[in-house]
Amino acid sequence: MGMNLAALVEVIVTARANNLNVSTHESMAQRAYRLIRADIISGARDPGERLRIEMLKTVYDIGPTPLREALQKLSTEGLVLALEKRGFMVSPLDLDEFSDLNIARIEIEKVALARSLALGDNQWESRVVAATYLMKKEDEALLASGAGVYDAWESANAEFHAAMIAACGSKWLLQMRDQLQDMCERYRRSSISQSNKKTVNGNRDVGEEHAAISDAVLSRNSELACQLTESHYMKTLSRLGGNPNLVGDLQP
Repeated sequence: MGMNLAALVEVIVTARANNLNVSTHESMAQRAYRLIRADIISGARDPGERLRIEMLKTVYDIGPTPLREALQKLSTEGLVLALEKRGFMVSPLDLDEFSDLNIARIEIEKVALARSLALGDNQWESRVVAATYLMKKEDEALLASGAGVYDAWESANAEFHAAMIAACGSKWLLQMRDQLQDMCERYRRSSISQSNKKTVNGNRDVGEEHAAISDAVLSRNSELACQLTESHYMKTLSRLGGNPNLVGDLQP
């Protein structure tokens, strides 16, 4: 997939700015993996885009060997496809794949959420309240903008859902949940962007969904909190599946 000069320059500037924050102990392959992975998840690298080594060398200022190592690792995660004798490409967005990811995410999230509500202390409640406040502000800003999802909203959304389950007491549950969260982010951005553009017509209001989840969590109503969380995630899937232009390979 082609990229005009202005877009290429912007990506290069962003990538090199990110490099300034890299630990000196991070290898070049680890750096390449981290940066390319972040760009794929955020949508900076388009689904289906060919990842040519020469282009990546220019964008990330990293040599071909660590780039190939990073791409191989990303292919094991399903974010990149290794094309036989033709290099690599960003994995297309596929509705069946997202449906499967959503099933796993919901089940993991509900277990972690129920445990968190049972075990959470006052410090955990304070984190939930703070995350809810920030989420409300970003939901309002997103609705007012009428545009696609931006990084500040995505960051607030990640913290909101992470806060709800933070007291579950299992690092393995949290680790599995975080991995699924990352895998779902490309799809979520597309769904929320569509919802934001259509809310004025009486469709999905993500802000109301977040508020209802928070109220149930703070009330320690485990059954309702799990139901609302499952509904929240299923609406993301339904939003994508209900658009005939998004069935099969999806474009955010």
